[in-house]
Amino acid sequence: MVMGTAERSGAPADEDATEVTEVTAPAVPEAPDRDLAVAGPEARASERQPGYRPLWREEPARRRRLPDPVRTAAVRAVLVVAVTLILAMVAFLCTLAESWLAFPMVLGSVAGTVVATWGVLDVWVTRQVWNQRHGVVSEPSSTARSVRRERRRARRQARAAERGQERIGRRGGAGQLSHS
Repeated sequence: MVMGTAERSGAPADEDATEVTEVTAPAVPEAPDRDLAVAGPEARASERQPGYRPLWREEPARRRRLPDPVRTAAVRAVLVVAVTLILAMVAFLCTLAESWLAFPMVLGSVAGTVVATWGVLDVWVTRQVWNQRHGVVSEPSSTARSVRRERRRARRQARAAERGQERIGRRGGAGQLSHS
């Protein structure tokens, strides 16, 4: 037996119905690169079944994006390291096969290692330079704040005590027996 759409959706099947009504979904903009409809959070919430659990949860990024010069240097370093690893693997395989290409590949992988080391150092230096020029925004922890507060309080108390001692000495000779 073949099930119709009315039977699948649980709607009562009416054999005598002559009028067919078509239910259309509300107009939702289509995503340009996919054949799926783009729906907002309120539309998605109404579509969920009671036992629905999303496949993943979006979480905010833990770390901020790298600055452009640092990211450029990092991409360059990753590409150079990848090419160097491929050269080393080809050199190893050529050595096993006793091919004449083994020696040039070994030389290439040694040169690639030097360039890869330079690339990784370039990332580190670029990051340090960027941090020096643009500063690093950091928030001190609560313990650091409390330690600084205690130091300030101690300094204020020391200054207040010092001022009190100076006032006692300036009181115009009270307690002095003679002027010298």
